[in-house]
Amino acid sequence: MTNQCYSNSLISIKDALDNIKAALSPIEEEETVNLHEALNRTLAQPCTAPFHLPAFPNSSMDGYAFNSADIKSTPFTLEQVGISWAGKPFTGELLAGQCVRIFTGAVLPKGADSVVMQEHVTASDQIIHFPGNVQATQNIRYIGEDVRQDDCLLAAPKQLSAIDLGLLASAGIYEVRVKRRIRIAFFSTGDELSAIGNPLAAGQIYDSNRYTLAALLNNPCYTVTDLGVIRDNKARIHACLLDAAKSNDVIISTGGASVGDADFIKEILAEIGQVNFWKLAIKPGKPLAFGRIQACYFFGLPGNPISVIATFQQIVTPALRQLSSLSNRTPLRFKAICQSPLRKQAGRQEFQRGIVQQTENGKFAVISAGKQGSNILSASSRANCYIVLTREQTNVEVGTEVLVEPFSLFL
Repeated sequence: MTNQCYSNSLISIKDALDNIKAALSPIEEEETVNLHEALNRTLAQPCTAPFHLPAFPNSSMDGYAFNSADIKSTPFTLEQVGISWAGKPFTGELLAGQCVRIFTGAVLPKGADSVVMQEHVTASDQIIHFPGNVQATQNIRYIGEDVRQDDCLLAAPKQLSAIDLGLLASAGIYEVRVKRRIRIAFFSTGDELSAIGNPLAAGQIYDSNRYTLAALLNNPCYTVTDLGVIRDNKARIHACLLDAAKSNDVIISTGGASVGDADFIKEILAEIGQVNFWKLAIKPGKPLAFGRIQACYFFGLPGNPISVIATFQQIVTPALRQLSSLSNRTPLRFKAICQSPLRKQAGRQEFQRGIVQQTENGKFAVISAGKQGSNILSASSRANCYIVLTREQTNVEVGTEVLVEPFSLFL
């Protein structure tokens, strides 16, 4: 079946993402996991603070706790009457003229309201000499200054970071409710594909796409099944898709989405499911099919390896985030001066592979990573960014300002 949104014309990334957003329904099922298993999972229910954080007033550094009422003249001296260790508080109460040795995180003794750094005092046995510039009510962590009891610690949905796990642990929360994992199956198509380790026959190539996809799908939010290589046989692909749709939320294929005689993906999808769109106005990655087989969503990616990577990052990743109830993140993009001439024809948005770096004056410069063919993996291996060129842009001359999208925040 063909969706009314489907046509043979090229559609933009924005239109494709809007189409996907309208078609996808987030996973509703939840499960309980402990914090050791929760990193990068999607929090399904909000977490509330069971008590104040901090739960007691404590020192933010090693030093001496005292009452600011003793600052009657400066400099001044106080008598040390005890020690407050982290985890072993001083149990007495400070009287006038007294202080307590205190360590970072230790409970502030009763009667104290200030802490001076140990480097700022001089100790002579139990007599502590305070300098003239001591400030009152300094170096104290107050009850609830981080989080108040019954405040929302973390709202849902949220992808749990390492910092989030530390926050939950500090509140004594050991288990959380998260969205269940998305079940994803993927496979490659093509008679030309050979398994690594086998000798290559004439006209054959090794299947790199499944290794790339396996790495891109290495995410604790996913349960992933590699279905291997399916030959260019319509009946076999038909059967594979129907069988995989029974037990998965998403199927991803590479190859077979174009218009060649052996490209069956779009045709099969129209027969057994629904085609939402086909052909994107991007380069690399034009032949991409999106649709549905029963309750399972399907992404038919191109066969060329760079097209697989680009379409996965620009199209599939936002879709998987939506299935996990996470909002789509706008890619970080910024301007850089292009120091290589770039070839481009108008008509498709291009994601050319580049190498960007920050110059001594704080600005950014980018060069081409090399040949831009959708089969050229070596250039992408050298690259650290996409040079994002609009549909309307043509050739780019040296010195032109362009938009770049870094692969990582650490260039």
